[in-house]
Amino acid sequence: MKVSEALDSRLSVREFLPDPVPVDTIKAILEGAKRAPSGGNLQPWTVYVATGAALDEIKALIRAKLPENPKGEGTEYHIYPPDLTEPYRTRRYRVGEQLYDTIGITRDNKFGRLMQFARNFEFFGAPAALFFAIDRQMQQGQWADLGMFMQSIMLLAREHGLDTCAQEAWAIWHKTLGEHLKMPDNLMLFAGMALGRRDPAHPLNNFRSERAPLEDFVTFLGD
Repeated sequence: MKVSEALDSRLSVREFLPDPVPVDTIKAILEGAKRAPSGGNLQPWTVYVATGAALDEIKALIRAKLPENPKGEGTEYHIYPPDLTEPYRTRRYRVGEQLYDTIGITRDNKFGRLMQFARNFEFFGAPAALFFAIDRQMQQGQWADLGMFMQSIMLLAREHGLDTCAQEAWAIWHKTLGEHLKMPDNLMLFAGMALGRRDPAHPLNNFRSERAPLEDFVTFLGD
């Protein structure tokens, strides 16, 4: 598969088939992804991989807490800037409306939206999950490196015929996950990622978010 094909076919899959992913395949993906760019070769990423009974235990842990605390424990960082300006604010809300429209959940259906959000914590049925953490001393440059590492995983997953969904939503359970994973205090949970094979019949997996035209964000200099 060409890189361009992997990029074009990658999407945030929100319903997976139950087919298991071999651990050797996950190891191969991570082996390849560790060549992602890393300023100063810091390699500022830590990954926890959960499959089988270990994954079921994590899902059950959060499932038990959701009824009393559907918004989780809060995050240690802003997933989005608190006061988004345009055009970012419109982009964020538009993609949310389009996503929910795909499965017929209207704006006033608060319960339906909450239930769909809760699917994050089932990893949308994926058979494998990854959690990404970063050392608290790291700064913006290293967070960019972590993002490139995650992108490399997502593209390599496509090469292996697999799909992913990067999930910053997991950051709202950083306390519970930190304790469960025995994460050292110096690490901050950034995100989770679902890994598996997409369910091609599910309408959510036929949704593609919009992208701005080049002239909106590119300035060409020179001839």
